[in-house]
Amino acid sequence: MVSTVLLVEDTVSLLDLVGGYLRDSGYTVILATNAKDALIQAVQKQPDAIVTDVVMPGMSGFELCRHLKKNPATEQVPIIICSSKDKEIDRVWGMKQGAAAYVTKPFTKEQILHAVKSVVG
Repeated sequence: MVSTVLLVEDTVSLLDLVGGYLRDSGYTVILATNAKDALIQAVQKQPDAIVTDVVMPGMSGFELCRHLKKNPATEQVPIIICSSKDKEIDRVWGMKQGAAAYVTKPFTKEQILHAVKSVVG
């Protein structure tokens, strides 16, 4: 079965890069460039996993996590935070918001794919 991943990233070049990695590995990819759009997409499309940036205009990835985990329609969807915030406190905070995995930028194709595989099987 093909897994669907919602990718949330406000940097278009990274959206293209990670989206390409996921598509090349057989995933269906839904794109969102901000957290508000991601909330709508997550409810409508019910992805198998969500990969989100933290630092975005409007709503952060941490806030997005909290919103998704409070919504019965999306509370079970595993979230992978992908961020340049690489301190241990950021990782701990991300996990407290409900993230299943935390990948720091810069990352390799293998790191991001491993994180997605670890949550969707």
